[in-house]
Amino acid sequence: MDDYLLQLGQRLGEQLLNRNWRVATAESCTGGGVAAAITAVSGSSAWFEYGIVSYANDAKQKLLGVNNATLTREGAVSEAVVIEMARGVLALAEADIAVAISGVAGPTGGTPDKPVGTVWFAWIKANAEVKTQLQHFSGDRNTVQKQAVVVALENLIALT
Repeated sequence: MDDYLLQLGQRLGEQLLNRNWRVATAESCTGGGVAAAITAVSGSSAWFEYGIVSYANDAKQKLLGVNNATLTREGAVSEAVVIEMARGVLALAEADIAVAISGVAGPTGGTPDKPVGTVWFAWIKANAEVKTQLQHFSGDRNTVQKQAVVVALENLIALT
């Protein structure tokens, strides 16, 4: 585990413990990287609730309640889908805060509208508005995934 990711996981854990909050994750293109960074921290079971890797659209629907019409209309890599993913995992886990990520890590799968490196994020707190962000990362698959994990963790920290 990268030292910076471990530091972010530790900092997030400290802040969550101080608030007595629990976090949940819904990940697609990061393949569980956010959950891995969180669970690399000893004692994370006190503040980490769920980590769902919903890589396939079917999993997004079955596990997180993402609407098929949203997937059909917007595509998996979209603001609308990550909002539904975030709301779904927050409700499922009964957590206090959650993050959802969907993107194109590459090297294949990109389109002119959603090139490789396109990643959508959504963060949600219980009883609060959803914050979304679109990023366009560069680099190989591993680099895109790592950059996405960092953004996810940094924003969780900022919101706790």
